[in-house]
Amino acid sequence: MLPRILLCGEIEYVQEEIKEMFHGIAEVIHLVSESRSEFLSSFGPGGPYEGTVALYRRNASSALIGKFDAPLIHALADTSLVRWIAQNGGGYDEIDVQACKERGNVWIFVSNTPRANEDATATTALYLMISCLRHFSMAERSLRCGTWKIPIDAAQTHDVTGRTLGILGLGGIGLRFAHLAHAFPMRIVYFSRRKVESVPDWCEYVPSVEELCRQADVLSLHVPLNQSTTGMVGEKEIRTLRRGSVLLNTSRGRVVDEEAMIRALVDGHLSSVGLDVYPDEPRIDFRLLNFPRCTLLPHIGGETAESSKVRELKALDNLRAFVLGGVGEDIVPELKAGAANSKIP
Repeated sequence: MLPRILLCGEIEYVQEEIKEMFHGIAEVIHLVSESRSEFLSSFGPGGPYEGTVALYRRNASSALIGKFDAPLIHALADTSLVRWIAQNGGGYDEIDVQACKERGNVWIFVSNTPRANEDATATTALYLMISCLRHFSMAERSLRCGTWKIPIDAAQTHDVTGRTLGILGLGGIGLRFAHLAHAFPMRIVYFSRRKVESVPDWCEYVPSVEELCRQADVLSLHVPLNQSTTGMVGEKEIRTLRRGSVLLNTSRGRVVDEEAMIRALVDGHLSSVGLDVYPDEPRIDFRLLNFPRCTLLPHIGGETAESSKVRELKALDNLRAFVLGGVGEDIVPELKAGAANSKIP
C-alpha cells in the first residue's frame, strides 16, 4: 500500500501536475470529514485516512476542522502516521508549530510557501498606499453613488513622490514593495531584526521600530505573526508616527493593536489606513467603515492566478520531497533545527 497524502483543501491550478508528481510514490486522497472530531477519528484502521503520512493544508479547511492548534496537532502525533504538514501560503500562524515538537521524538514538520506571493502582495501594498494618499477608494464610491467628486477635498490628498516610506520587515515582500515605491521616487527606510545584506543603497536601515515610525510618512507592515510580533505596532508606535501618517498592513491583523489604530483614526493622528488583514477574519470591526478615507480589502493581497499556482506547486514539492525520504526546502524556521538533527521517516 502506498503512503497517503491528504488534501485539506482542494487543488485548483495544478490538477494534472499533482497526478504526475505523486504517480507511483503516494496515493492522493481528499478531505471528507465535516467536523474536527470526525477528522481526528478517521486516521485509524479502516478509516478513510488510514495510512496518511502527510497533509496539504489550506486555511479554508478551518471552516470544517478548525485551526491546527495544539490539541489537534497532539492528536495527530499520538494517533496517526502524519509527520508533515505542507501549508499553502507564506503565513502559517494557524498551525501551532511549537506543539509540533512537543511529543518527544515524534515531530510533525511544517513547510510553507515563502516567496510565492511576493509580487501579488507587494502590488497590493502599493495600491493601498496610493489609494490612501489620494483617497481613491472614497472617490470611486462617490462616483458609484452619484455624488461625483463630493466629498473629495484635494487639499487633504497627497502625492506619493518625495514622501518617506517606512517598511517594517524587509523580507521578500517588503523588498519587492520597496522597489515598486522607489520608482516614484520615495525615500525608503526599513527596520528588520537584523540589517539586510545586499540591498540597494537607497534602502536605509534604521536601528529600531521607534526610529522607523519617527521618520515615516507611510508605515507598511511585512512581518510574520508570532509571539514576538503580536501587537508589535501599538499605541506607542502609532503615536510616534507623524500626525497625518498612513498605516498599511498586508501581513497579519494581530501585528497591530487595532484599538490603538482606531483611536488614532478618530482623533486624526492617522489620516487613513490601508488594510488587507484583520485580527479576527472574516469578522471586521465595523467602526473601520466610518472612516471613508481608509481603503479596506478582504485579505486578497496574495490572490492571483499566478501566485496561487506557484503556492500549490511549492507546497506539493515539499510533500513530494518528504514522501521520497527527504526534507522540503521550505520547512519553517522554528522546526529547521529539528529537521537537521532528526531522522524523518
